[in-house]
Amino acid sequence: MTIAPTGAPTGAPTGAPTIAPTRAVTGATIGDDRDVANGATLAAFLAAGIGAFAMGFVVILNEVGLFAAPALYGPAGGVSGRTTLAVAIWLVAWAILHHRWKARRMEPRRVHAATGVLILLGLLLTFPPVWGLL
Repeated sequence: MTIAPTGAPTGAPTGAPTIAPTRAVTGATIGDDRDVANGATLAAFLAAGIGAFAMGFVVILNEVGLFAAPALYGPAGGVSGRTTLAVAIWLVAWAILHHRWKARRMEPRRVHAATGVLILLGLLLTFPPVWGLL
């Protein structure tokens, strides 16, 4: 069997319907992104950056003596309180952003850039050499 230029196999009855690839959720054809909301996805991206920055910020606050997170699990010490606080900030940020952006179609470049910057800053703030600069 050979394929005709139209995509229908040769020998197929004329007028046979062709099946176009579709998206099950929206019914839009593949490559047609004009009505697909991506706000919930971008909310998760940005919330991850906020959570990473929160972790670094809480660590810096602890190291300079402005905030001491309580030890929630004795063997782990204060790190258990710091990570729990950062996770709580991440979850709150995610919930708020998701609620506000879930039905929106947004340009992802700015959100991805902001997320990258926040993650980088969060990582830098957790390294001891950075603490020595303060």
